[in-house]
Amino acid sequence: MFPEFEVIPAVDVQDGQVVQLVGGERGTERTYGDPVDAAERWVTAGARTLHLVDLDGAFEGERANATAVERIVEAVDVDVQLGGGIRTAADATDLLDRGVDRVILGTAAVETPDVVSSISAHHPGTVMVSLDARDGEVVVSGWTEGTGLDPAEAAARYEDLGAGAILFTDVDVEGRLEGVRTDPVERLADAVSIPVVASGGVATLDDVRALEGAGAAAVVVGSALYEGRFTLEEAIAAVGGGE
Repeated sequence: MFPEFEVIPAVDVQDGQVVQLVGGERGTERTYGDPVDAAERWVTAGARTLHLVDLDGAFEGERANATAVERIVEAVDVDVQLGGGIRTAADATDLLDRGVDRVILGTAAVETPDVVSSISAHHPGTVMVSLDARDGEVVVSGWTEGTGLDPAEAAARYEDLGAGAILFTDVDVEGRLEGVRTDPVERLADAVSIPVVASGGVATLDDVRALEGAGAAAVVVGSALYEGRFTLEEAIAAVGGGE
């Protein structure tokens, strides 16, 4: 997984449309059209992985945009990682059987850590644990509830349980297009040997380079791409992927 640093476009889906939220807050969304159109556009531009999030599922606790997800999986021929509303091993296994390459577990992993080892035993390397942090604390349920967990300590625990990767989202800067913070990413990457995928705050190509330098294996980019701050081709080239 991620043999070379990757720039991964985000396709966050709410009410069947691609959106980007500011700081994870509902009501702040900007809308960017049909999810399949977005997915195909990013693949054409060079994406090797797509990051899909069912935002309704993340907030409500059960998947709500299954049709959009299935359409994307059928339409593209790259790795797809999916999060939002995946609460049980059965949910995850169903998605993996339907063509999703990696499932992203946040709330479920915090509330029932053994679900990570349960899925990983049958589908090694397919579980990406989402550690979304606000003020240095892991938050769940669509970033609305604190857990008291330290991201780096939690990451090490999930690696022991069989997680194939960690997704770290810096909620304090997510969607604001004001730049990244590398210290928490570096601390987390130092705590585990599995890949750490960074998300949140990317506004410039320098931000992409900074996260690579902090030890991330990949970066998820949403608002900066949709708002035209730079192109996916430029981002891939900035970290050597275009050479």
